[in-house]
Amino acid sequence: TLPGASSIPAPDSRHSAMATMTGRRIVDMVWDDLRPSQIMTAAAVDNAITTVLALAGSTNAVIHLLAMAHRAGIPLTLDRFDELARKVPVLANMRPAGTYLMEDFYYAGGLPALLKALGDLLDTSALTVNGATLGANIADAAIYNADVIHTRDTPLVKSDALVVLRGNLAPDGAVLKPPAAEARLLKHKGPAVVFDSYEQMKKRMDDPNLEGDENSVYILRNAGPKGGPGMPEWGQLPVPKKLLQKGVRDVVRISDSRMSGTSYGACILHVAPESFVGGPLALVKEGDIIELDVAERKLNVLISDEELAKRRAAWVPPKPQFPRGYGQMFSQHIKQANEGCDFDFLEGTAPIPEPAIN
Repeated sequence: TLPGASSIPAPDSRHSAMATMTGRRIVDMVWDDLRPSQIMTAAAVDNAITTVLALAGSTNAVIHLLAMAHRAGIPLTLDRFDELARKVPVLANMRPAGTYLMEDFYYAGGLPALLKALGDLLDTSALTVNGATLGANIADAAIYNADVIHTRDTPLVKSDALVVLRGNLAPDGAVLKPPAAEARLLKHKGPAVVFDSYEQMKKRMDDPNLEGDENSVYILRNAGPKGGPGMPEWGQLPVPKKLLQKGVRDVVRISDSRMSGTSYGACILHVAPESFVGGPLALVKEGDIIELDVAERKLNVLISDEELAKRRAAWVPPKPQFPRGYGQMFSQHIKQANEGCDFDFLEGTAPIPEPAIN
């Protein structure tokens, strides 16, 4: 979009004007020979990650930015998200982690004001689609409500809007938004309650005889890129009805799926490798003790390496979901969450196959 286009709060005449301006700019970009490769740079990707963190934005951004970067040939990894999260503060006081609505954010100065408040955490020399730098585009931005958009001197949260967890349960990484979780759960151990499918979870979750309490860790598997298939937004598992009746509003939940950007809770997402391909999530048994330590970036099932290897040897892969067609192609070529869930043949560094000549 053009700078400022995402800030329009509701449909009105400005949308049609912006559409016209966008069309004109696309044509001008052709004449200017301004290409996506000149805009989609490593610096621009870092700027995007920094902005998502300052907004306490959706965990879906992790997948999208990984995929976009890889298509552009930029070697982005999960570790870069965690590295930036350790120093980027949350400045936007917006729901679900904060107080205000998106419309309040707009009237407080919107995205330009937030970007300007980030200062040297951004590379303001990065080129944008209007031909100007990011710095030039936000030079006149201002904050009009300091309770909605905070400054770096008065952040809503000092750091860790998003963390990358690793351990024997997620050797290739998993993600969590700490500001959206209850603080008591950020260092936690509890017994696993395991669901093998979304349908099974729906049937069991409100059963008054469901094993588990507020200390349990609720796990959904077979919901990832291949297992879902398509990694549906099932990651915000509901709190069991019997716990809601006791006043419990958050529990630790783990899945290889994802969730909506407007969701909240101690939901650990994007576990990689996913369970459907034999990731460690597939090997967890009911009652296993799960360890979460956000400060240490740990996510483990507390069993021995020997026991884990024994379970892995006994694991039986599920039957292929698609015998032919697009589904089979999808299953063969889709990458894991930590790699962006994109097709491997669309990466910028992937070799271009030679056409078959009969």
